[in-house]
Order: sequence, then structure tokens, then C-alpha cells
Amino acid sequence: MPKQLPNGVFMSIYTAEQRAKRDASIWTKVQAILGPIQFLAFLVSFALVMRYLLTGDGYTITTISVLIKIALLWAITITGMIWEKEIYGHWFLAPQFFWEDVGNAVAIVSHNLYFLAVMAGWSERAVMTLMMVAYCTYLINCTQFIVKGIRAGRERRMERQARQAIG
Repeated sequence: MPKQLPNGVFMSIYTAEQRAKRDASIWTKVQAILGPIQFLAFLVSFALVMRYLLTGDGYTITTISVLIKIALLWAITITGMIWEKEIYGHWFLAPQFFWEDVGNAVAIVSHNLYFLAVMAGWSERAVMTLMMVAYCTYLINCTQFIVKGIRAGRERRMERQARQAIG
């Protein structure tokens, strides 16, 4: 169901023009590809970080997985900003994606604390514990985007039903 504003008007995620731009944008396709890849990298890295924290084994492969996850987060963030500019005219914090963008900013900062922790000489265990916290921020933000996608799908179905009822 679209978000209802205090005045009783429903706010859609997309106007008809924005939806057309979204559907035609190469960046929509890029996001659709990067999202699942990043989630898969998250699952693998999460498992490796957890294994390292439980057993102390596999620090090198775990570090590689963390670096891949951070690179993918940057890739989806940068391409997402391009997408947001193309669709909404904002590089970041478009009203329709405000909380998702805030969550993304928290996730990207927490992930990049990895580099500061390593440069500061934190222990391997402390660095990987930090990554578990960072991965929790990613998971929260990922959930926001999934909910937004479900909402967009509902809006699409409601609009299709309304068009069919009219004509």
C-alpha cells in the first residue's frame, strides 16, 4: 500500500515519469544485478567472519571476503547514486529513498571503519568483530530496500488493476 500522508493523499514511490525513467535506465539493471551479488558476497563473508571468530581459522580468506564485500558496497552505492540522480534528480537523499540512503551511509561508514581499524593496529579478532557490527548495519539497510521493492511491486499491481477496471 502506498504511504499515506497526513492530508490523506497517498505518496507513490514513483510518478509515472519516474517509473518510465526507472524502467528505461541501465542503472536499474545494474542495481538489479549488483544487489543479489552483494547479498551473496555478504552471506559468504558473514559465514567466514563467523567461522574466524568461533575458531580463529581462515583470517586471510576472511579478509579477502571482507574486501570484496566492501568493494561491492561501494559499487552499488555509486551506481545507486547515479540511478537516484537519473530518476529523482538527487544524487543522494531523495525523499522517496531518504531512510534507505541514511541506512546506506551508516553501512558504508561502518564497513570502511575496517580500514581505520587495520591501520590503527587492532587485533585480527577486534577487526572481525567490527565487521560483524558493520554487517548488521548492512542487513538492516538491505531489509529496508527489500521492503521498498515489495512496496513498489504492490503499487505496480494496484495501478495495473486500476487501469484494467477503468478500461
